[in-house]
Amino acid sequence: MVINKELLEKRKKVSEHRPKFVRQESWRYDRLAENWRKPKGKDNKMRLQVSGVPRLVKVGYGGPKAVRGLHPSGYTDNLVYNTNDLLSLDSKKDAIRIGHIVGKLKRKEILIKAAELGIKVLNPGKDSKTQNTSKVKDSE
Repeated sequence: MVINKELLEKRKKVSEHRPKFVRQESWRYDRLAENWRKPKGKDNKMRLQVSGVPRLVKVGYGGPKAVRGLHPSGYTDNLVYNTNDLLSLDSKKDAIRIGHIVGKLKRKEILIKAAELGIKVLNPGKDSKTQNTSKVKDSE
């Protein structure tokens, strides 16, 4: 289920007109990846923004302000480390991402609490997909 569909479409429309930002000389050398690096050379044509070379990353290419921070599903992405963090969230517009330092036991507690509150979990993990959360409730 996708929420904020209009906003996500707006972001997609803006990103279609955005150039593909590539690292300088990445098309010339195989050892250089295409991921963006700021050009810093003294006589660098890309840094000087000479016509005919790829564009630089600038503030003007940013997406709409209302869409920033939204997950591709349309929910706002919130980082969670314990069950108390879930209490301040709204299940209709917020989704959670469990922090990577959270252990297995606390992760299960967070997943159970999120299921009770009806909050979407963006990274539930492999165990939760194969294991039914109702079994975990019964064992407690």
